Amino acid sequence: MRWWFGLALAGAGLALAGAWGAAAAAPAPHERPGHSHGEDPDVHVLVLGRISDDPKAHYEQLKPLLDYVVPRMAGVGIREGRILMAKDVQQMGSYLRRGRVDWVSETAGTAMLLQQRAGAKPLLLTERDGVSHYHSVFFARRDSGLRSLDDLSGHNVAFQRPSSTSAYFVPAATLLERGLRLEILLSPTDRINRGAVGYLFARSELNIATWVHKRLVDAGVTSNLDWDNPRRVPEAFRRDFVQIGRSADYPRALELVRHDMDPKVAARLREVLLDAAEDPDAGEALLRFFKTTRFMPVDPASQRALDHIGQGVARVRAQVE
Repeated sequence: MRWWFGLALAGAGLALAGAWGAAAAAPAPHERPGHSHGEDPDVHVLVLGRISDDPKAHYEQLKPLLDYVVPRMAGVGIREGRILMAKDVQQMGSYLRRGRVDWVSETAGTAMLLQQRAGAKPLLLTERDGVSHYHSVFFARRDSGLRSLDDLSGHNVAFQRPSSTSAYFVPAATLLERGLRLEILLSPTDRINRGAVGYLFARSELNIATWVHKRLVDAGVTSNLDWDNPRRVPEAFRRDFVQIGRSADYPRALELVRHDMDPKVAARLREVLLDAAEDPDAGEALLRFFKTTRFMPVDPASQRALDHIGQGVARVRAQVE
């Protein structure tokens, strides 16, 4: 059974766009056949997109906020909301370029990739669970002899996954900025070339901590939020760890819109999201939306951090991948 499929919300009903083939073949907004004359009906639809490996779970997280937003955008012509899932950043970039998705919520690294590949525009910062910014933490066993990032030359490090901002894009870019060369390893026992830092993907924060604690890898990296979470880094492990470096702070998540979105629609979406934290009717929808506590304007310091991440992402793509 194919793991990816498109989801569409039409009024009160749920229409599944089908599995891979059916969803991929669905005509895009502003490209729909049979509407060459008169008004395109899709101009009244707001499409919220998500890169997902679990479409059903993410649909349940996205739908309440979309249901909240759509009625409040009637003044700019929005009458319907839909949700469309993408399997990866390449597919979401295609959706944004072709006008199939209007609005995306993503972490900073992927957001900057979508900006570079599809011209997506940051609309707002997203504060989740009361936290709007965070940073990456590098750690090693206390008895490893590693005490700084420069000590990692000739050693290996566990990242989470290739799409992670806090546990791949940012730490990889941080190491490159220090003049360290990165090379992917086939296994923890794979030989590391002289002067390089080997890396592997552990897939979860708990795996990263476990690999470091069991000496399968020399160092790991995770966000400071995960570092402080005993479900991700158990206290029994953390007593044996030492932090050997950290990144600068950067936004936790962003809301983005496609580059050619109607300015009136984008402005109204921004207004509705900014006001949501003060509206009791939005409380449950925000909680379901990845534990969002509020949306915030992109301040100059955050924009500088995003620009830096964008440069880092481009460098990782060019020099590592």
